[in-house]
Amino acid sequence: MPKTAVTPRSTNPKFIRHAISFPFIWLMFIPAVILHIGIFFYQAICFRLYGIERVRLRSYVNFDREKLTYLSLFDKINCAYCSYVNGMLSWASEIGHRTEYYWCGVKHCNQPDNPVFAYQEKFAAYGSREDYERILIESGRRSKS
Repeated sequence: MPKTAVTPRSTNPKFIRHAISFPFIWLMFIPAVILHIGIFFYQAICFRLYGIERVRLRSYVNFDREKLTYLSLFDKINCAYCSYVNGMLSWASEIGHRTEYYWCGVKHCNQPDNPVFAYQEKFAAYGSREDYERILIESGRRSKS
């Protein structure tokens, strides 16, 4: 049975690609934290002023993979990073959706067929003044007459 050559880790093509990409992935942590802080204050101030229900970050970020014994410490750190950043971005997106509903709850005329726009199902139909008036009342921007 022939022996397979073991490539040293430092010359393994995947290791080299991972090593090159590592700083770019982890440097995104800085803007992610800055975005998180900005969105936190935006929601804390504006949602209270507008009477919009606040979005709980805890509903979007889940740190549970550290309990998996088969993951290395390196994998657990990477999983925590991805859990935080992807959860925080989903949280920020939901805050954006609620803001859009409050300020402009009208569907686009030519809405792309993309699941990312599913949140707009409750928006007013494009061109429907009646729907828009209903949205203004539902969102709290206008009181019932």
